Amino acid sequence: MTLSEHARYSWGGDEFLLVEIAPDMSLEANFVANAMAAGLEDRVLEGVVDICPANASLLVRFDPDVLNHGALESTLRELEAEVKKAAVQELETRIIEVPVWYDDPFTSETEQRFREGYHQRPEGTDLDYSAEVNGLANAEEFIRRHHETPWLVSMVGFVAGLPFLFQLTPRERQLEVPKYLSPRTDTPPLTVGIGGCFTAHYSVRGAGGYQMLGIAPAPIFDPEQKLADFADFMVLFRTGDIVKYRPVDEAEYRAIQAEVEAGTYRYKQAPVRFSLAAALADPDAYNHSLLEALDVA
Repeated sequence: MTLSEHARYSWGGDEFLLVEIAPDMSLEANFVANAMAAGLEDRVLEGVVDICPANASLLVRFDPDVLNHGALESTLRELEAEVKKAAVQELETRIIEVPVWYDDPFTSETEQRFREGYHQRPEGTDLDYSAEVNGLANAEEFIRRHHETPWLVSMVGFVAGLPFLFQLTPRERQLEVPKYLSPRTDTPPLTVGIGGCFTAHYSVRGAGGYQMLGIAPAPIFDPEQKLADFADFMVLFRTGDIVKYRPVDEAEYRAIQAEVEAGTYRYKQAPVRFSLAAALADPDAYNHSLLEALDVA
């Protein structure tokens, strides 16, 4: 593991402890954040209110009248050392298939309302621009590169249920696209977009600055918990989840929407054990093994 020996610990008022594992996102930093979060949850410390792993950090909210701040910091430092020194660095998680209608009319209409003064290429489209800045031949090649490899849910937040995802591929092959020059005031719900090296899956309609790539037919945030995939929690994604986007056409998009309306839709998913060492050693082979797990689900 190439991270610095110790994370940076800082306090936010009386109720928050922030653990900054690294200044930049990486698979290693995100793994440590998720593993520490899982370890803290397993310890069931009385007084811990919330545990929020992020791209390269971990935020813990606690009740200082129940849990001494020194005891919490000591526990987290122990967990950090355990995670970094572990001979086997693995996390139990799952891979989820997410259908997407790329180059759809909904995001296409929205992006045309936010060109001049908002976008780097007012005369084009988000997909064309995304392909251009990545040196790809066209939007079709960008779409293929986006859905052919899995993505890791590195954090969930900004608005309820919105995941940020990091592409599981070597850095030199990762897709990266600048955000809009100025944020839009509108983004269709369930838009799949990209900004920097992260994909964002917009859970609800609202403002946004990521380049829009397509739209998903099934919810990722279900506050009424109508669908079976939300029986335990109203938010679909958890940090550490692995996502494989699957392109669909209009007919399948509307068929899935009909299943959602009928309350019968289920996401295709499979349990997997994420191995940091395997993912770093041979990303292509490891991605193939992850996708095989989904194929037999």
